[in-house]
Amino acid sequence: MAFGNIMLLVMLMLPLMMVGFGWLFMKNPPKSMNPFFGYNTRRSMRNQDTWDFAQRYFGKLWFVFGLVSLPVSLVPLLLVVGKSERVVSITGLIVLVIQTIIMVFATFIPTERALKNHFDESGRPR
Repeated sequence: MAFGNIMLLVMLMLPLMMVGFGWLFMKNPPKSMNPFFGYNTRRSMRNQDTWDFAQRYFGKLWFVFGLVSLPVSLVPLLLVVGKSERVVSITGLIVLVIQTIIMVFATFIPTERALKNHFDESGRPR
């Protein structure tokens, strides 16, 4: 039983982190370009305009998809409460893969696409 509770807490960490950082980036994004904190890609770091746009856009996506990921993460693990550690572990692994797919493909790719649509290759607004 304790293993299932720990697994549940661990599996909720990523969606909660996405919600928290998404909210932070929407309301108070990193002001200056840096390689350590923020949405850091070659396209987002072309100039201050691309940086600011990317932080806010990415923040909104992380916030929304973090909220979506919470029930996606919670429901499967609640369904295996009381099952063996093996069942809980496999379920946790599947949830982690789904969370990772959501985090990468549902946020990074749309942010890069939005940057490409809003700015030319030099970082000037279209």
